[in-house]
Amino acid sequence: MACAFFFDAEPVGEPGVHALDACALCAKPLARDCDIFMYRGDTPFCSEECRHEQMHLDAGCARQAARAAARRQKQFSSGTESGRARRESWEVSVAS
Repeated sequence: MACAFFFDAEPVGEPGVHALDACALCAKPLARDCDIFMYRGDTPFCSEECRHEQMHLDAGCARQAARAAARRQKQFSSGTESGRARRESWEVSVAS
């Protein structure tokens, strides 16, 4: 019963909901006498397979977010350059 405190702990702000009752991916109930596979500190999984699947999903989300950020940066930098070119051409025509 050395690990019972994990099952008895309640998350802050969620009374009555135990943190390690079910797998975070497949929602399979976690038994007190079976291994629990943790990820990112406090996320429980029923198996290495579920944990690996969540890691795979997280990696895909991270890659997608990085691509979106790169597109936004590219759009921002190209928009800044075209705006600068318009201002320079306007300044030249005014000076003429």
